[in-house]
Amino acid sequence: MLHIYDPKTQTDRDLGTPPPVETGHSVALTIDGQAVTVPEGTSVLRAAAIAGIQIPKLCATDNLDAFGSCRLCAVEIEGRRGLPASCTTPVAEGMSVITQNERVAKLRRNVMELYISDHPLDCLTCSANGDCELQDMAGAVGLRDVRYGYEGENHLDAEKDTSNPYFTFDASKCIVCSRCVRACEEVQGTFALTIDGRGFDSTVAAGQDEDFMDSECVSCGACVQACPTATLMENSVIEQGQPEHSVVTTCAYCGVGCSFKAEMKGNTVVRMVPFKDGQANHGHSCVKGRFAFGYATHPDRLTAPMIRNHIDEPWREVSWEEAIQFAADRIKAIQAKYGQDSVGGITSSRCTNEEAYLVQKLVRTAFGNNNTDTCARVCHSPTGYGLKQTLGESAGTQTFDSVMKADCIVVIGANPTDAHPVFGSQLRRRLREGAKLIVADPRSIDLLKTPHGGEGIHLPLRPGTNVALVNAMAHVVVTEGLEDRVFIAERCDAGEYAAWNAFIREERHSPEATEEITGVPAEQVREAARLYANAGNGAIYYGLGVTEHSQGSTMVMGIANLALATGNIGREGVGVNPLRGQNNVQGSCDMGSFPHELPGYQHVSQDGPRKAFEDAWGVKIDNEPGLRIPNMFDAAIDGSFKGLYVQGEDIAQSDPNTQHVEQALSSLECLIVQDLFLNETAKYAHVLLPGSSFLEKDGTFTNAERRINRVRKVMPALAGKEDWQVTQDLANALGYRMDYSHPEEIMNEIAALTPSFHSVTYQKLDELGSIQWPCNDEHPNGTPIMHEVDFPIGKGKFVLTDYVPTTERTNRRFPLLLTTGRILSQYNVGAQTRRTDNQTWHDQDWLEIHPHDAEERGINDGDWIGLTSRAGNTVLQAKISTRMQPGVVYTTFHHPVSGANVITTDNSDWATNCPEYKVTAVQCEKVAKPSAWQQRHLEQHEKQWGFLKTNPIDEEPVLK
Repeated sequence: MLHIYDPKTQTDRDLGTPPPVETGHSVALTIDGQAVTVPEGTSVLRAAAIAGIQIPKLCATDNLDAFGSCRLCAVEIEGRRGLPASCTTPVAEGMSVITQNERVAKLRRNVMELYISDHPLDCLTCSANGDCELQDMAGAVGLRDVRYGYEGENHLDAEKDTSNPYFTFDASKCIVCSRCVRACEEVQGTFALTIDGRGFDSTVAAGQDEDFMDSECVSCGACVQACPTATLMENSVIEQGQPEHSVVTTCAYCGVGCSFKAEMKGNTVVRMVPFKDGQANHGHSCVKGRFAFGYATHPDRLTAPMIRNHIDEPWREVSWEEAIQFAADRIKAIQAKYGQDSVGGITSSRCTNEEAYLVQKLVRTAFGNNNTDTCARVCHSPTGYGLKQTLGESAGTQTFDSVMKADCIVVIGANPTDAHPVFGSQLRRRLREGAKLIVADPRSIDLLKTPHGGEGIHLPLRPGTNVALVNAMAHVVVTEGLEDRVFIAERCDAGEYAAWNAFIREERHSPEATEEITGVPAEQVREAARLYANAGNGAIYYGLGVTEHSQGSTMVMGIANLALATGNIGREGVGVNPLRGQNNVQGSCDMGSFPHELPGYQHVSQDGPRKAFEDAWGVKIDNEPGLRIPNMFDAAIDGSFKGLYVQGEDIAQSDPNTQHVEQALSSLECLIVQDLFLNETAKYAHVLLPGSSFLEKDGTFTNAERRINRVRKVMPALAGKEDWQVTQDLANALGYRMDYSHPEEIMNEIAALTPSFHSVTYQKLDELGSIQWPCNDEHPNGTPIMHEVDFPIGKGKFVLTDYVPTTERTNRRFPLLLTTGRILSQYNVGAQTRRTDNQTWHDQDWLEIHPHDAEERGINDGDWIGLTSRAGNTVLQAKISTRMQPGVVYTTFHHPVSGANVITTDNSDWATNCPEYKVTAVQCEKVAKPSAWQQRHLEQHEKQWGFLKTNPIDEEPVLK
């Protein structure tokens, strides 16, 4: 049945209990004399709600399994004794239910009276007043008097827990309905909360009766959302009062693409509540999307355009018109002096599809070249290349929900609970239901410790040996006869399969032969391969630990080979699934941000697609690819590339070999940066154009499952313009006319020129809630599962994937390998999350080092460590950890002063130039002062913020 979504009429109605497992059978019954037909297995409470009959409830909610503790939903059922709870009672054929009579009403009033007798009667001053289910239910059952006073034992003096920066736990208002505990277990899967004590002494406790901040709580907000009283309440609501209206939009953090209701007072966001109808998150969230939205109104926000002639000069605040003209004049002058190809642009994976589309269009029309690239270059460009070669499409194959049908889940080079936490919760739910887990990662990730999730297989491979590992698994599949011969015969190219089969059978690919390379015991590899191949449904999820290698593209193709060989493509529960890092990495790629591809992955050398764009845009388009980001840097240093427009990316912090990047940026004669804050890149800029946050714009994001979600404006742009308007103004100033009045018009143009978006419209997105491309005449409502019948290239293609060791090797001088990753509370370069209370959890980047390596170097927990590679050196604080294997160290990259990318080298993927962030040979030693680069960085930081004439965000390390 088509789910119709209309943001104007959506009520987010709670039906009391979850929908039943679909059996295809219906049940007919009567409720209060009304004939009702519902699916078999539906609860009486849900059946009544569907029929528009509201039964009072407190412990029940439709995103949690029925619990039956509050007794408020009791009903009378003809022919049955007592008054059963309607939430735990399934419907039966011919059942006759009475939801309201004097007997039922008296029971409900008595139950409610007991709740109120141990609850503060401060409704008028309570932060939940007007949004309290206990208050609502007291009215619904007609409670007017409470016979019990407060003289006896009660919980009214219970202390508040204010340890969490985002919400308060007021135990005096707790009715012990267990909704928070169940949400933590069933929705989030952390099991951080419990009911402590029995009977009257029952209380909700975090961890081992700890403060929330000291427990395992990950601050996802599921407990706050589930609470029917003011027991768990957002501090923003306590401070600002109840919101007055809401707008449904899409989170601008990771690639999960969660839908939220931005609950507002005027133009102020009071809270972000995960939207139940969000088809990527189903009403769940993480600490970033739920609470870390304050950056949008942080005092550091740039709110006026600024210009300067040289980066050692103070900024001069000017009008939008003057800033745009200054930028346009600089670009024209550079092209007149150095040639048409001397300038380029970088699109953002944090901006909307429409904005990314306009930036690459600006480059190809107003700049007149193909020098456009995006941050996907440094994260998932091997995904695009590898999947295009093997499966014919540059994107993941499944929906996130597909994981609930998987029998074996393989996670390679990804840490979903930190980097994609809402999907991580869903994955954990499937593990609790019995799916098997295989993790290939140098580090032991939290997923391996899933509560009640069974034992997972951990393949702790050495960084840089991914291809050897996946080849070994494929070797087991073919030599032990575990391949899906029917699928291969029907769906794959026979000749290429035969060549690959012969290649992968070679003894050099066996687990025994590769054990010395990968460090993973051969029998473990065989066990994992058999488990995946023999599973009814095997799904592979991978992240940057696959792509950010010199063989990133090879590994993506190796993963696709493994999926094709086992027939794990084209249905629910299987697939090859890249976990995209930023909110719109998929979309920025889709929109033609790469120098060799027009929107929809249409190569610039293809005459037909190129002519369609030329006709629509009224210009000639170069049929040769332009410069990639690394090429831009090299050309800038060589002196042939002099102008760059960067929208929403901080390449000075996020790209490898920071000192090389800084040299390139310093060589530019015009750097135009459009962003929310004075980021690291903006310190080298000549033009600073204020960006707009996701709360200040309309448009769309495309998440990791190809799901196009609407972004809806909830407040005016602080600087007066949305990002797409700024790009349009620059194009017009350069002499290329753009006349859009709304992002919807941009999407209409995208749809007209991009086959996979052909049937996408804002109206359809509003009706359906979201759409997964391809969306065209063949699939007018989108394509949740890819490659069900065939592949865009006809037959699936097997590719030979030789393991070629990285040139980044350890030696006596650099005996350790550094690998990098993310952490739950921070996001990417941290520009957003560092300006929120998420700093409470992770206010600096740490270096994780194994006890063996630490002892060998005399390093103790908390020591300051000099980290040196062939590219540079920096200083971080040590954290002794057994999550790493000996010989490997690990850090995050969320804080600029940490200088994680000062260490990483220029090594990159052979096909796409995606940097090899995950393998850097290093040495560690105790030090007493910051590195020379850090000292220069701090001086530059204070100098540039001084030019901005404002107080700088604190970037000083503890070590002086």
